[in-house]
Amino acid sequence: MGTLLLLAAEAGAIANDFSEAAEAGGFGLNFNILDTNLINLAIILSVLVYFGRGFLGKILLERRQKIETAIQDAEKRKKDAAASLADQQQKLAQAQTEAGRIRAAAEESAKKAKETILTQTEQDIQRIKAAAAQDLNSQQERIIAELRQRVVAMALEQAESRLKSDLNENTQQQLIDRSIAMLGGQS
Repeated sequence: MGTLLLLAAEAGAIANDFSEAAEAGGFGLNFNILDTNLINLAIILSVLVYFGRGFLGKILLERRQKIETAIQDAEKRKKDAAASLADQQQKLAQAQTEAGRIRAAAEESAKKAKETILTQTEQDIQRIKAAAAQDLNSQQERIIAELRQRVVAMALEQAESRLKSDLNENTQQQLIDRSIAMLGGQS
């Protein structure tokens, strides 16, 4: 404590020197406690601390509670988000499984449709071939019948022309007689 008094005395002496220098027109610091109102400031600060502690403590406590509530809400939202993410991932996995099943069913259906179409096409080809063969056979028979008619017509024509040229009255009489004899022999 003695050292403190000694320091205070020296500070007072230095303050006097500075105040004299300031009065002389120079720059200086005023270390006189009473002149500078340090005591008044210390009293005001201690009153503010004493009375403001409860008010400030209450504000800080409310602030702390709000922060803790916000942290708890954030943690709750984080847990909810994690649960929602897990649920959505499960739904995604189910959707992918369902998509795979649908794809497999579609491929199987496409394969069956392809086989059905190929079978139907093969049957259509066979039917068309049969119809073409039938058309060809009927066309061939028609042409053969037409050729036969022409051959018969030509043979008759040739026979008539030969008969006209080879048949005279004498030959005609013999032919008639022979025909009558054949008819008469049957009766």
